[in-house]
Amino acid sequence: MEHLSPITQLQKQADLLHLEIKYEQEAYARTLASDNYANQVQEASCRYPVTLGNTTYNTLDQLVITVTYEVADDEVDSEFEPGKPVAFFTLSDSNRKIRQLPFQFFIEQVGVGVLTVAIPNRSSLQSIRATAQTKLLGIQTSIDTTSYQVMLDAISTAIRSDNEKFIHLRDTLIGSLAPNFRRLPRLNFPWLNTSQQEAVQKVIESQEVAIIHGPPGTGKTTTLVEAIIETLQRETQVMVCAPGNAAVDWISEQLSHRGVNVLRIGNPLRMSDEMLQCSFERRYADHPDYSELWNIRRTLHGSNENSNLSRERKARLAKLRSRATELEIRIQTDLFNQARVVSCTLIGSAYRILDHRRFSSLFIDEAAQALEPACWAAILKADRVVFSGDHQQLPPTIKCPEAAHGGLDHTLMQKVAQHKQQCVSLLNTQYRMNRDIMAFPSRWFYHNQLIAAPQVADRLVSPLDTPLTWVDTSQCQFGEKQSRTLSRSNAEEARLLIHLLRDYIEMIGITRIQDERIDFGIISPYRAQVRLIRRLLKWQKYFRTLRGQISVNSVDGFQGQERDVIIISMVRDNDQGTIGFLHDLRRMNVAITRARMKLIVVGNAETLSRHRFYAQLIEHFQAHGDFITLPPPASDKEQQETHGQ
Repeated sequence: MEHLSPITQLQKQADLLHLEIKYEQEAYARTLASDNYANQVQEASCRYPVTLGNTTYNTLDQLVITVTYEVADDEVDSEFEPGKPVAFFTLSDSNRKIRQLPFQFFIEQVGVGVLTVAIPNRSSLQSIRATAQTKLLGIQTSIDTTSYQVMLDAISTAIRSDNEKFIHLRDTLIGSLAPNFRRLPRLNFPWLNTSQQEAVQKVIESQEVAIIHGPPGTGKTTTLVEAIIETLQRETQVMVCAPGNAAVDWISEQLSHRGVNVLRIGNPLRMSDEMLQCSFERRYADHPDYSELWNIRRTLHGSNENSNLSRERKARLAKLRSRATELEIRIQTDLFNQARVVSCTLIGSAYRILDHRRFSSLFIDEAAQALEPACWAAILKADRVVFSGDHQQLPPTIKCPEAAHGGLDHTLMQKVAQHKQQCVSLLNTQYRMNRDIMAFPSRWFYHNQLIAAPQVADRLVSPLDTPLTWVDTSQCQFGEKQSRTLSRSNAEEARLLIHLLRDYIEMIGITRIQDERIDFGIISPYRAQVRLIRRLLKWQKYFRTLRGQISVNSVDGFQGQERDVIIISMVRDNDQGTIGFLHDLRRMNVAITRARMKLIVVGNAETLSRHRFYAQLIEHFQAHGDFITLPPPASDKEQQETHGQ
């Protein structure tokens, strides 16, 4: 790919990853050294001040502490999630710089205004409690260097490997080798549509690689689950991975609901409650032999404190250690032998308990959001790989611009889809959007191949409504502002959006909206605008009865979600046609395709239409919906005349 050898490509990935690591370390160091603490404590990665609550023990007998904080009106896109490393800090009295306490903790649970944090040891607990008696505490995410090291090790192994099977797979994925397919009798799945059936067929017939390309609303998870279950008719065990724990839990839960024995590998702190029952640790403790092992371990721990042991006692302890090892091997072997699916994150595939284990098939869900180096960590354990995702939606998060421009944001799934198109199965029937909402993303991103299922094709909130409305603010002279966090906001556009939302609710009828649970999503690509809209919504009593039906978030926050009505605030409003962040068209694809029945866009058409994508999007609204240009603001004289009348 890119006419470079597989080894050269892998080495380039390592170089780009080093850039990303350096960038994140330097940014983190600047955060700690900065005296601009007011900005820092408003970031999505930081909460200040926080209050320490009670300590307790979780289901795995680990000590945890409750941490609470006041939820801001404009809070947005928290980076706190289960399993993420965090550190407590104080602010220096003299220069107001952040001073981080020398302990790393891990988040167990996240709620509104509350975190549950696992405590590494009692000395760290005593330290933070003592500090909290004299100073205000804050908490922020910290760098997880383990993940980076796993990726670097995976690339190094992929470069040096002399395993013939792996070399063949590696050179098929990123080299010149063509993928192979076996011929099998036609499978029949009456509950799947034609494109979904073809995708499962291709997965079963592929010998090295297959891709399930699932645009929004096309039933990607349903298809992937069916492909895994059908594979298990032919193979004893498969591995299922995803870049994040939530995605691993989701696909694992769907398989478990179908009666598949799933063994979930990873940090239990990062698992959903349902998957915790399938975790290696929980299954290990529930094994019939565990009680004997536990008693032996207790005896061995007690003997460690006594150095004056007789020869007979030492011999007996040696036998107990041997028996403990035998039980450990037996329990672990039983758990893996019983499991049909072993699931973990891509980084989790490097866990020690998976050493020397190989899988005939590896399934990577949400592969379009996975860094390529992370994929190699799992691929090293497999004979073939199946990617599932949509590379026309959100890419992986890359913080270093140089690394992103160099290609670190270009995923392995994307590379294979571009250069080995015979591997790709596009799911073409979507079950979410009205056909007019679907039509533009279908044309721009999916070669006009998407079809709206009959049950959603003509669905509207009201028969008197249209599926598309663009409210053009070109004449309004709103203007945009850059916030101190370098995000963008447009206060007048935000106020207009709130006004439009209320008008739309009044048109449909608030009683009907409540009775039918019609839900609304407000999206902006800019965090500062999200904060502003949330604040404006909170101030208005009118919306309080609909609070559970109206959500406001960034594009990233709406990934994987859908709403009956979506309103997008575009923010950018300038004479130069500068649109900045809006150049990432994959984000706009996500924003547009969240809507089931109604899509409203509020934005300056003149600013946006200088980009070909937005010019054509505006034309689509004009042809298939309503395009409303608001009049310019009245002059002082006109306002006085109107007031006089």
